[in-house]
Amino acid sequence: MTPATLYALTGVGLFAIGLYAFIRHAHLLRKILAFNVMGSGVFLVLIGLARRTPTGLTDPVPQAMVITGIVVAVAATALALSLMLRVVATIGRTELPDDPARRAE
Repeated sequence: MTPATLYALTGVGLFAIGLYAFIRHAHLLRKILAFNVMGSGVFLVLIGLARRTPTGLTDPVPQAMVITGIVVAVAATALALSLMLRVVATIGRTELPDDPARRAE
């Protein structure tokens, strides 16, 4: 198994763990963290599957996409955390309220 394949498989595993946590937990901070873990998994897959040249160098486009993605992920995390604080200030809880129509079923 090559290191690139190991990176890609680790990325798939991180994405799966993040998706499970995103679905499983109702707490907003845990959802934000799970979303960040999913993003890290995608970054690892992109780096792991980048095309390699015979000299061992990788294609710079996936690396540039990952660096740009990290910057966007930091900004999105900051926005999500500020929105979470607004939700907590408004409803006083860290979980989103349930849908009353779903409770009737």
